[in-house]
Amino acid sequence: MTILSPAVLDYLSAAFLVAGGIFACGAGLGILRFPDVLMRAHASTKAGTLGAGLVLIGVVIHFSEVGVVLRAVVTITFLMLTAPIAAHIICRAAYHQGQPLWIKTVVDHLHTELATSAVDETDQPPLQENPDTSREDRSD
Repeated sequence: MTILSPAVLDYLSAAFLVAGGIFACGAGLGILRFPDVLMRAHASTKAGTLGAGLVLIGVVIHFSEVGVVLRAVVTITFLMLTAPIAAHIICRAAYHQGQPLWIKTVVDHLHTELATSAVDETDQPPLQENPDTSREDRSD
């Protein structure tokens, strides 16, 4: 037995579906309009994940079955765990490949982090190769 009437559930489901579609369209618009890779990845992960989550919540409300609820919960959890990590890795790779940042970017924390780590690495003496395992002596 449901607490709400079927008509109310239909309107609620439709509201979640429309809201999810609006967020998904916003993510697509952000990918098209934002000037650099970092902002585009931000738009696609934040708004895209929220849009997909809202659509799945709308589907759950509409169908109200255990199997659908379980699949939706697993899918939303998967999206929330993997989308930020994937965006972070893609943005970091783009940064290391030399993709230009937006001209109005004020702070570049990764540049200062890489600069301090490069200074730390130059302070260390070069590694000495172990004479027992030199390349000429190995018979692979």
